[in-house]
Amino acid sequence: MQKTATVYDVAAHAGVSIATVSRVFRRPDDVRASTREHVLASVRALGYVPSASARGLAARRTGVLGLYFPDFDAVEDVDDTDFAYSPRVDVVVDIPDSGDVRRPNLYFDEVLRGSELQAWRDGFTLMVGVGRGSNPIEMVSDIAGRVDGLALLAHSVPDDVLEHVSRRIPIVLIAGERRGDDFDHVTVANAEGMHALGRHVIDDLGVRDPVFVSGPRDTPDDRERYGGFCQALAESGIDPGSLPVFHGDFSRERGRAIAGEILAAGPPPRALMCSNDQTALGIIDVLTARGVRVPEETIVTGFDGIEEGRLSTPRLTTVQQPMVDLGRAAMWVMRSRLEDLAQPPIALRLPVKLLLRESSEGSSPSRSQ
Repeated sequence: MQKTATVYDVAAHAGVSIATVSRVFRRPDDVRASTREHVLASVRALGYVPSASARGLAARRTGVLGLYFPDFDAVEDVDDTDFAYSPRVDVVVDIPDSGDVRRPNLYFDEVLRGSELQAWRDGFTLMVGVGRGSNPIEMVSDIAGRVDGLALLAHSVPDDVLEHVSRRIPIVLIAGERRGDDFDHVTVANAEGMHALGRHVIDDLGVRDPVFVSGPRDTPDDRERYGGFCQALAESGIDPGSLPVFHGDFSRERGRAIAGEILAAGPPPRALMCSNDQTALGIIDVLTARGVRVPEETIVTGFDGIEEGRLSTPRLTTVQQPMVDLGRAAMWVMRSRLEDLAQPPIALRLPVKLLLRESSEGSSPSRSQ
């Protein structure tokens, strides 16, 4: 076995400083392309592999950023004993509308992708914790001991836990505006987006009694979206308290259940405005299966802008939030905080886009909100 090459060996071989070698790995965009390629050629020639532990000791950091999301990993759907170890092919007749709809982690997947991208560009590794089936307090505390900073959904763990963890590492909250706390926040224009969608349904489509289908009651995103919905109603002289609200959990399964409850009670409302796309798609599943035409009889809208909504029949009218950029922004804010721990709290609010599609009877002219 050959002697392990060090960063000093690479610097000497390439004729550059140790700092330049470090930047090639941690901040490659900050190094001129020709210099970067020259250094990497020396890396390949010497077989050099950067030592994460050495970097951490030198900087008193781990070089790892954390991301924690609760209740997204469908642990109960996984059979730990059902492993196939043979190269067989199982043929299954996939029956349409069988009711076997798993919970796609589409929002989480997109935020995760953005987080991974930005962490990598900034020279960090990303550690991900998914909290379903575990104690969120224990998991967050465990992750906090392994990373330089942690991003997590607002209200996913108790405030006193956040306060305790924040004494050790920076915390970035995804979703939810600042409400008297000192944490960094990254969110999207939830209220503004749902307000614009509400005005479309009320003003452009003439619906005076749209029904809101919420997500979990304790989530900041849902509260803000319902607030935007109520504002649109009030501006049109409609009392929000006069209209029913169906409570969901952001899942397609619950959307299906809500649609069943609505149809069991009588004719469906003229418009169902859902707090997220998965709920809306679950409602469309059942309405279509029961012969209710969307949008001719019932308009259905969502919020998120997941790919499945673009591929549904009819295509889903929705508010598209920049989910990848949400993850990227969380990592960017965390890096900024690590570079200057004393700076004031950062609050980023990302724009959204109203996508008018066939589930709300076509579209009206594009406009900025």
